[in-house]
Amino acid sequence: MNHPQHQYLSIKWLRRITTTVLIGSVLHSSTGITNAQQAEEKTARPAINNQASYTYTDPASKFKFQGTSSQLNATKKPLVDPLGRILGCGGEILPDYTGFSVGIYEPNPNDPTGTELGKLVSLTRTELPDIQNNGVPAGLAPNIENSNPYFLTNQEPRGTYNFLFDPNKGQIAPGKSYILVVNPPQNSIYTQRRIKLQIQDSTGGIGNNIVRYTAISLDGQPITTTGGTSFTDTVAFVPNAETVGLDLLAFRFTTGMCQPNQVQIIKSGDRATAEPGDSAIYRLSIKNLSDVGLNGIVVTDNLPLGFNFLQKSVRGEINGQLVNVTAERQGSTVTFRTNATIPRGLVLNIAYAVQLTSDAVRGDGRNTAIVNVQRADNGFAAKDGPAIHQLKIRPGITSDCGTIIGRVFIDKNFDGEQQPGEPGVPNAVIFMENGNRITTDPNGLYSVVNVKPGNHTGVLDLSSLPGYTLAPNTKFKERNSQSRLVRLEPGGTVRMNFAVTPTFQEEVKQ
Repeated sequence: MNHPQHQYLSIKWLRRITTTVLIGSVLHSSTGITNAQQAEEKTARPAINNQASYTYTDPASKFKFQGTSSQLNATKKPLVDPLGRILGCGGEILPDYTGFSVGIYEPNPNDPTGTELGKLVSLTRTELPDIQNNGVPAGLAPNIENSNPYFLTNQEPRGTYNFLFDPNKGQIAPGKSYILVVNPPQNSIYTQRRIKLQIQDSTGGIGNNIVRYTAISLDGQPITTTGGTSFTDTVAFVPNAETVGLDLLAFRFTTGMCQPNQVQIIKSGDRATAEPGDSAIYRLSIKNLSDVGLNGIVVTDNLPLGFNFLQKSVRGEINGQLVNVTAERQGSTVTFRTNATIPRGLVLNIAYAVQLTSDAVRGDGRNTAIVNVQRADNGFAAKDGPAIHQLKIRPGITSDCGTIIGRVFIDKNFDGEQQPGEPGVPNAVIFMENGNRITTDPNGLYSVVNVKPGNHTGVLDLSSLPGYTLAPNTKFKERNSQSRLVRLEPGGTVRMNFAVTPTFQEEVKQ
């Protein structure tokens, strides 16, 4: 290109696009191109002119510069082949990959959710090194024969795998779905992983090597070593074959995010039975089962009906050393928190006390606790629970007791029942059959609690009511007495009222 004052560097580039693309751990190769076609392309390819001559005139001095660039290295650089990889929970390489296998399955056509396994995907056989003119495409390490399933080895790079898909079989067509399964060896501490891969759109081939897809965790655990975006719908996006592929984690144990059972909670108590009025001491033991420290500890404990949490009783310790534990109660839920880190293999013990009220006999004495923690190395969350403790509630001395309530009032219509406008009489005295003396309040009301079930008698002391006498009852003759007999059911309530009326002395005629 020429310019009035400058002549700029001009370079011509020719580029041959490769036919290999990768989505995460699944590598797609245009295996339909024969060796003869490849040789023909090499023969027909024009020579690359990768040198440039240049001239430049300094506008101030009018001095002219010219020269020729050095020849560029025109050796074709193949695309980096990203490989899927199985890593430990913290992103570390596992000590032994013997017995691990990875497979690609079709979804079960009879499963409307598309999450159950169907048959293994039929992959095109490959070879490495490539034997010319035998009709078998070249493969890629480590899965040089494109086996499905592929069994991992401890050869470098350890824990890697790959699969080649054949576009000529429609294996990368938009909407195509697969389920990638990672199987640990038998009697392993690891559990099976399942990840659904779905092709969104594909322009793979000579013109463009981009394949887009989504990867969804079917077991609720993250896909990459960074934890992904969520537990249930982790999505990975790989724009082209030069992007590092999907790193699968070897998730230990059974459920949760990463190593879901890397923490264990156990709840125990100091007694098996209790009754209202008793105190009980509970212990929450949170054990670290993972290979790193655990922090961010939050324990949620749901107390049964009638259990009164004693705030000042909370204590925490790890390996005999006291740690600070805070507690917050909302209704029947108590939440414990601590900033301490539980070292690998150790236990955090949290102890606290409760006191049983009379309402405890109406509950089931069953409480549950759940713990949530985070790994100290990568912040992955884990949980365990519920841990359950059952405390048998005995009735006790007050469990069947009931309550006697009553009122001393002025009966104006002599029916023995209180109506509006019939006021209570304060300071009236009632004697119970056991000698207890009860006095009415300013409204004439009284009550006796914790009364054993059965028949009970109360007597109104008229001497405590100067100016009043019993009101005649025109409807129930048995109430024309200053004593009352009632029957109290277990745990029930019964009423014992007394009706009085003012006394008026008549004048004595002379």
